Amino acid sequence: MSNKCEICGKGSQSGHIVSHSNRKANKTSRPNVQKINAVVDGSPRRMKICTRCLRSGKAQKRSA
Repeated sequence: MSNKCEICGKGSQSGHIVSHSNRKANKTSRPNVQKINAVVDGSPRRMKICTRCLRSGKAQKRSA
């Protein structure tokens, strides 16, 4: 399953969890991607977008 925003392309980031003794373990941070019915450029479609794009108004939620 893809955790990528279809509007801005924001995806997973990888890094390390660092313990007090400086041991490192892999970690991934995923964006908050919502599957919604949206209206983009006047046409309705089902897409996955991050909450930042939803909040900034790049896509409007379609009312039922």
